[in-house]
Amino acid sequence: MVRVLGEDHPNTLTTRNNFASWRGEAGDAAGAAQAFTDLLDHMVRVLGEDHPNTLTTRNNLASWRGEAGDAAGAAQAFTDLLDHMVRVLGEDHPLARMVRHSLDRWRKEAERTPDVRSDRS
Repeated sequence: MVRVLGEDHPNTLTTRNNFASWRGEAGDAAGAAQAFTDLLDHMVRVLGEDHPNTLTTRNNLASWRGEAGDAAGAAQAFTDLLDHMVRVLGEDHPLARMVRHSLDRWRKEAERTPDVRSDRS
């Protein structure tokens, strides 16, 4: 697809998003999080940080970060995303409400899960 349409084409970006999602669904949450990290940099460059598809990519990255075992990182990513969404879309936008729900989930998970990274000395 990249060879035919180019790396900046919307269909290429959508395909990368779908690939990252299916990678996570196949059991590779860390790989999905990394794929979304790589995609996010590209989305911001091509579409801008306020584009709905960029915001969706940030949401997906935060979710897979949590699924990969980084509940605190997911909670922080959702906190940052919520601030951004409220600024861009408004407090009561359905997507902002969805992000708020995800933030609550990952905050609770972070409270239940010790940060194993702090145990490494």
